[in-house]
Parts: sequence; structure tokens; C-alpha cells
Amino acid sequence: MKQFVLILLAAIANAAVGQSSIIKESLKLKSTILEKEVEYSIYLPKDYGTRRFPVLYLLHGFGDDETGWTQFGEVKHIADQQEAKGEMTSMIIAMPDGGVSWYLNTADGKIKYESFFVQEFIPFIDSVYQTRTEKRYRAIASLSMGGFGTCLLAMKHPNLFSSAAPLSAGILTKEEIVNMPDENWANVFAIPFGKNLKGKDRLTDHWRSNSILDIVEKTSADELKKVRYYIDCGDKDFLIKGNMALHAALIDKKVPHEFRVRNGILNWSYWRTALPEVLSFVSESFHQN
Repeated sequence: MKQFVLILLAAIANAAVGQSSIIKESLKLKSTILEKEVEYSIYLPKDYGTRRFPVLYLLHGFGDDETGWTQFGEVKHIADQQEAKGEMTSMIIAMPDGGVSWYLNTADGKIKYESFFVQEFIPFIDSVYQTRTEKRYRAIASLSMGGFGTCLLAMKHPNLFSSAAPLSAGILTKEEIVNMPDENWANVFAIPFGKNLKGKDRLTDHWRSNSILDIVEKTSADELKKVRYYIDCGDKDFLIKGNMALHAALIDKKVPHEFRVRNGILNWSYWRTALPEVLSFVSESFHQN
């Protein structure tokens, strides 16, 4: 009788697998590169545990953390809906805390977030979760500062990602950087690019090596074409000029990409309406033609 009960419980547990997707917030991993614990949140699809899955790395914007997409972006609700409608493939979504690093290695060398992400975070996710580890099953996306990070990581490491979807990416032209009020620079860009920089002095070698528009200019079209890009920005967003410049630069390089300008500003209402298209877009990369 006891053995029968155990078999029955096991059968019930197996039947329950995949009944609902799961969000786990603010989990921790120890980073040797950053010399601290880094928090992350994870979305596991409803059939998790049955096989291996592709992964979307979903970054947050300036001032948010690893819970931005889970709380304000409603990622679980939107992903569940998209999968139920057959408009996205089942996937894991990993959301790390990027602080205010802009997802790069800072000018002073104190924060090496790009190195952490590539050398520690992706391998960690692949080792702990049931992921498909090939490039074709890995994508990256996000908004604002995270949109900048999406472009940065995909363009610098095109062999890691099949697709990238920057939303309202924090891309500014050289003119916008030079003319930025000192207070804005101090509050937003001082940590990644250097303190007390004014005017043209902000266009340092470190800036140029991490500026998305500079990266596009100096990277060959063949390298850029290794990643599929979906770019989306609101028509009333103050970041629209930089996003349009990225669009134009990719046109000049003859790099295929999708570019959307919709009615909206830099806010969560806009990004929640963009996420379904992002999930559909990256799913196309995960599918076999």
C-alpha cells in the first residue's frame, strides 16, 4: 500500500509539471569579476523540466533592477499569453540586475559588467537551468539603458546571440553628448564613462569604443549581419534621434533589420505593448527554417 501511494504521488507530481509558468525573483549568484553577489530573476516556461529551452536575456533600464520586467513589465502575463496564442516559442527568460553600469566595463575599471555578463552570467544560466547553449537559441532585449546594453553586447559579441531587440535604446548622438547639461552627465553617465567631463572632452576613447553608433561605423557589415535586429522607439521619446541614427547607420551598412516607430514615450506602457512583438521576433530565430 505504501509503495502504491508513493507511485501515485509521483504520477500526480509528473502530471503537474508544466501546468503553469514560474517567476522567481531576486535570486543570487556570486560574481568573481564584480566581487559581489548579483541578483537576477528568472521566468521558467510551463513545460520546464521536460526538455531544454532557448533563453532570452531581458535587461532593465536605468533606475530599475532585476524585478523591473517582472513587476512593471508584466513579463509573465505577456509571455504566457503569447505562448497560449502560439505567437512565441516556449523559452526561459533571464533578467539580471545591471545597476547603473550601462552593461559595459566602466572607464575606471571598477565595474566590469560586460565581462561579468559574458564570462559569468551566461555560463551560470547555462549550467543551472535547462538551456540550449548554442548561439541560435540565445537572444537579448530590453529598454532604455538596457536597450543600449542590448546593442552593446550583441554588437561586441555577435557569436553569442541570434537576435537582439533594443527598445527605446539609450543611444545618443555625439552632439547630444557634447551638449548635455553637466548635471545630466553626472547623474547618468559619470559612472560608466568618467566624472567631471564637459563638452567634447566626453568623447573619450572609452566612449568611442562603447558608443553604439561608433561601433556600427567601425564594425564590418558581415559581423553586424550575424545578429537579427528589431529596433523600436516611440515617436515622442527623447531618445528617438539616436534610434533613428542607428537605423540610418544600419541602412548605410546594408544590414537587414526591423525598425518601428510607434506612438509613445519612454515609459512602461510603451514597453509592455512592445514586448509581444519582441517575443515573437526572437522566437523566429529559435525556429528551424
